[in-house]
Formats: sequence, structure tokens, C-alpha cells
Amino acid sequence: MTIVYAVVCIAILVVMAIALARAFIAPTVYDRILGVNMFGTKTVLFIAALGYLMGRPEFLDIAIVYALINFIGMVAVLRFFEDTTPVE
Repeated sequence: MTIVYAVVCIAILVVMAIALARAFIAPTVYDRILGVNMFGTKTVLFIAALGYLMGRPEFLDIAIVYALINFIGMVAVLRFFEDTTPVE
């Protein structure tokens, strides 16, 4: 079962790299924000899976705190771009 979780962690890392690539090459600001948000969500999933793989359940607390920071950060960034976007 440990091998399965190791493969899952590697797969999550691959998806995180794809999300980061999307954040760098996206055509619009909102697509970049979506890529960064997806990267943050996959990071939470990776921390939780790695914590289970290493037998450290306290990693779930870290993952929850990171998820809250990611959510609040995304709301703040979206509010900023909502206020600074010119009306056409």
C-alpha cells in the first residue's frame, strides 16, 4: 500500500508542474490566477498524502492551514483585480 501512496505523490507532483506551467503561459490574468489556485489546491492534497505516507497525521493540520491561506489569498487577489480592472 505504501507504493501506491508513493505513486500518488509523484502523480500529484506532475499535476502541480502542469498547473504551474498553466500559470506561466496563460493568456489572461484570470487564467493565471486559476493556475496558481490549482497549484495551491494540489499542494494541500500533496501535503495530506505525504503525511499519510510518512505516518505523520499532524501534516493534515498543516494542509488545512495552507488551504485556508490559499483561499484567503485567492479572494484577496481577485478582489484586487476586480477593483483595478478598467470598465470597457
